[in-house]
Amino acid sequence: MLAALAWYVALAVGGTAVVWKGSSTLERSSERLATWYGLPRAVQGAVVVAVGSSFPELSSVVIATWLHGTFDLGVSAIVGSAVFNLLVIPALSGILADGVEADRTLVYKEAQFYMIAVSVIVITFALAVIYNPVLPLDSGSGQLSGVVTRPMALVPVAFYGVYVFTQYQDTQDHVTPDSTGDIDLLRQWGALAVSLVVIAVAVEGLVTSARGFSRLFDTPDFLWGLTIIAAGTSLPDTLVSVRAARADRGVVSLANVLGSNVFDLLVAVPAGVLVVGRVTVNFAVAVPLLGFLTLATVIVFGVLRTELALSKGESWGLLAVYLLFIVWMVLETFDVTNTVPGA
Repeated sequence: MLAALAWYVALAVGGTAVVWKGSSTLERSSERLATWYGLPRAVQGAVVVAVGSSFPELSSVVIATWLHGTFDLGVSAIVGSAVFNLLVIPALSGILADGVEADRTLVYKEAQFYMIAVSVIVITFALAVIYNPVLPLDSGSGQLSGVVTRPMALVPVAFYGVYVFTQYQDTQDHVTPDSTGDIDLLRQWGALAVSLVVIAVAVEGLVTSARGFSRLFDTPDFLWGLTIIAAGTSLPDTLVSVRAARADRGVVSLANVLGSNVFDLLVAVPAGVLVVGRVTVNFAVAVPLLGFLTLATVIVFGVLRTELALSKGESWGLLAVYLLFIVWMVLETFDVTNTVPGA
């Protein structure tokens, strides 16, 4: 058992390191290409950089569903990553940069569209339970599952199209700088393509380690998806946002977080369904987790709305909320609490 544990720990650490390296290359190429094509900063943060830094989460869902046949692991990784992004990344940015500035566009457009994204994914899962229910063998088991099909998965993807459209509208009034930099376009596109492959391989290591820990400790997959995979795939977002905050680009820092979460929920989650055709989702597990994500969103929204800034003290408060989330998940795993039935 010790040998297996050491192997899975090494796989998790190594996978995280490779994800970080591959994502750094991906983000650097994405930023340079976005600058070359003259996109405004808000769009760079909320779409270009956010999609680039969210590719690990997208890979985790596709790999977990397609190669390992466990959609719940991929979804838990997305939700865990979203909670991590929403609470830990702004907190670290606020602590290390001694506060983060926001603006009204970020609060009223990005944050509120993110709330819509959470609602859309809940509604999609609810439609699966209503129209394609999976009846439990034991009526008292607390299971409430449904099958998500490709047409259903296209609903959140369509909403992401709306999000991209609103960002595109923002570019219409944007004046492109005369000088967008001198870069080798072919080299940057090549580096971007290679980094995607590297990240996908590294995420496979994270998924394998998470499933290994689940077997070793006889715990549900979703716990390790919420922690190991979520933290490993969220590292790129953390580095991007902290670096932007320390460079006094607070709006870009926070826009990257919200944009990444919108992409994760509306594109990464349905991606697994689109790849394999149909998957079963446990609604009883998904809803409490998404409910906490909604609560975390409201907290962050409220904090940012006060004085349009995140102070150092408020940042420590967000970290405390995330710690409570981890404690709650551990208590659920060992059946101390039972607010996530069927987990």
